[in-house]
Amino acid sequence: MHQQRTRVAIIGAGPAGLLLGHLLAARGIPFAVVEHRSRDRVLSRVRAGVLEQSSVDVLESLGLADGLHADGLVHGGIHLQHEQERFHIDFEALVGRTVTVYGQQRVQADLMAAHDALGSTVLYDAADVTPADDGDPVVRFTIDGEPHELHADFIVGADGFHGVTKSLIPPALLAPVEREYDAAWLGVLADVPPSTDELIYALHPDGFAMHSMRSPEVSRLYVQVEPDERLEEWSDDRVWDALDTRLAVPGWRLEHGPITEKAITRMRSSVVSTLAHGRVLLVGDAGHIVPPTGAKGLNSAVADVAMLGAALAEQAGGDESALASYSDRALARQWKVQQFSQSMTDLLHVPGATTPADERQFRYRSRVGQLRYISGSRFAQQSIAEQYTGLAIR
Repeated sequence: MHQQRTRVAIIGAGPAGLLLGHLLAARGIPFAVVEHRSRDRVLSRVRAGVLEQSSVDVLESLGLADGLHADGLVHGGIHLQHEQERFHIDFEALVGRTVTVYGQQRVQADLMAAHDALGSTVLYDAADVTPADDGDPVVRFTIDGEPHELHADFIVGADGFHGVTKSLIPPALLAPVEREYDAAWLGVLADVPPSTDELIYALHPDGFAMHSMRSPEVSRLYVQVEPDERLEEWSDDRVWDALDTRLAVPGWRLEHGPITEKAITRMRSSVVSTLAHGRVLLVGDAGHIVPPTGAKGLNSAVADVAMLGAALAEQAGGDESALASYSDRALARQWKVQQFSQSMTDLLHVPGATTPADERQFRYRSRVGQLRYISGSRFAQQSIAEQYTGLAIR
């Protein structure tokens, strides 16, 4: 039996878990990270690609922003589109802030490299990860068949929506509230330079479409599909035809290229009722998920981690107040994020196929009306700009 003691045991070595480790290391607080997947598997996951200004600020404060400053694409706004009309929301002019397109894989790689340089305890390929909190928090697991116990003062679940840490919180206290959306995203990566300077979000009678990017050479594109759609029904030609139709505006052309990845993502919102129970704490997807329309998943995790890291540091110094209020503060911010993500999703997607035709048409036309209102209202655009670039992390 291998036994170890630390101050904070973090379950999950994704961006949330590793970023929390860096925040703790910067404050001299011992920690260890346990991850059931392999290092390569963690690094290979293709996820979010837009960092709020608030998230960039957190990474900069820890000296972790060299990569994103070297290779990230700074965007000063987004394009919204409806019925072949496209307009620009200028974040810099409206709120003096920007976002940075920098793939989650790159963030993950940067965090891993920084932990390697620190010599941090990050344990991959941990099987049968089982946390317990019976007065002495402990995480039990095996590596190469050998049993391990990691004893700690706190257990932090950064292990995602399906993680094991939530099992330590009684269901009546966890009490998640959820919403399922009647739409899904078919996303592709294509080896073709982006056809746009900044992200395009488009509403079309056939459904939502989005043009994003991963680099000056690689485009990231999405089309709305039904939640039960089968990936094999979407050939590359069908994907490009849908994108051409939904993103079309006069005088603009979508460039095509080889599609290298293709996947369907169902959309869902979920928020637990507490992120803290005794010595067990949750961050990121372990406590809440959002539909991808507002680019808030990774950014919400960064906000949680920034608040929790500061609270744990104050607790180590003898002040428990910030830790006691962590869940309330993080969830108060999260519900604002949920509202924005839901409003962007509802605004830009057509109702699902099961919606009666008359209602479908009414809801579509009302969304066109809302987009036309936004296009002519500086106040509406300023609200979107403030929320898209990131609410304050308190």
